[in-house]
Amino acid sequence: MNWIILIIAGLFEVAFTSSLGKAKMSAGIAMYLWYGAFLFSLVASMLLLMKATQHLPLGTAYAVWTGIGAVGTALMGIFVFNEPAHFWRLFFIATLIGSIVGLKSVSH
Repeated sequence: MNWIILIIAGLFEVAFTSSLGKAKMSAGIAMYLWYGAFLFSLVASMLLLMKATQHLPLGTAYAVWTGIGAVGTALMGIFVFNEPAHFWRLFFIATLIGSIVGLKSVSH
């Protein structure tokens, strides 16, 4: 269950970084709604990370959380914000995914 909490925390990290990107592209009330989504996602991510680290090794949990955030944010950049998706970028995203899976598999 703690790994699920950690994964959800990582997804909220993707949400708060994506909200910043959407806020930058918006104006008026929409911009403030995206900043509100940023704050909500930030708080949710931190609280869930805090909960997960009560039962998982801190270093592993933090590395997995940031890895999920990095991969998710990079993919959001490609699919939502039209950032480039060249071979080397996709290659290094894949190595991040492999590292996250590896940390999970060697953790107790």
